[in-house]
Amino acid sequence: MHQQIADLSSDTSVPCQPTLALWEAEMRQAVQDERDGRAALALAGYERALSIALRLIDAPPAGRADDCLAALVVAHHNLADLHVAQGAPDRAAPWLCRAHATLIALTQAADRPATLRQAALRHSRETYVALIRHLARHGPHPLIAHAIADGDAALHPSHTARH
Repeated sequence: MHQQIADLSSDTSVPCQPTLALWEAEMRQAVQDERDGRAALALAGYERALSIALRLIDAPPAGRADDCLAALVVAHHNLADLHVAQGAPDRAAPWLCRAHATLIALTQAADRPATLRQAALRHSRETYVALIRHLARHGPHPLIAHAIADGDAALHPSHTARH
């Protein structure tokens, strides 16, 4: 999964050094675009913000791992919310699943700092709730069922029998 995280973070559409301030500026603009009914611009802005967040996770600023993971979750969830608002909850599910899977993978990444792994575990509770909430509002979705099962298996390997 670490390679998948690296692959996602290699987006070059945001050429400058990633910072939380840059992420915040992208998010603010995307939120404004969404409020103004410019869904395509909002989508592009949220995707740029996600790219920044993924790059920040590769090398979080000292003491800011938790903030970088929060940025990652918010960007994924805003992308999902945008799809739901456009009447496409099925297109929202992959974003919710990817956020959860990324955090679960980070909790298991022995090569990552303990602070990042612990923060990923804390934030995975939020992504888990988002998955459950999506199921409650929009009905069953196979990607979400798999994301929940995979996360549970990773976090509780002795409790889950894989078939």
